[in-house]
Amino acid sequence: MAQNIKLEIVTPERIVIDEEVQIIMAPGVLGEFGVLSGHTPFLTSLKVGTISYKDLNGAKKYIFVNEGFAEALPDKVTVLAQSSESKDYIDIDRAKKAKERAEKRLDSSNTEDIDYERAKAALYRAIQRINIVENI
Repeated sequence: MAQNIKLEIVTPERIVIDEEVQIIMAPGVLGEFGVLSGHTPFLTSLKVGTISYKDLNGAKKYIFVNEGFAEALPDKVTVLAQSSESKDYIDIDRAKKAKERAEKRLDSSNTEDIDYERAKAALYRAIQRINIVENI
């Protein structure tokens, strides 16, 4: 039987999760990666996205992560993120309003005053949060 691995996700404000899990999938800047117990150690940057994992009961769970770093060790994965939210902490109304604002900025006819990269990033963050609440 496979061993479990500890998952710890930390932001400057709080510890988001600190528990034993079966498997972890995370959005690395070079692509999504998975970690099981016994994994070769590595360190990588994370992009905005969703970390998914299976808890000890086999239930799949999702956590929003807003960039950061992940360190994988044979028995533990530590994520240091700018911000991170589990489903219970995501304000769905706020996320939907942020999505609408970003879409309006991107659809704006006044292109000189729009920072497209910032608007696209805001849209992507909002979509990720909405997907987590709606169980992807």
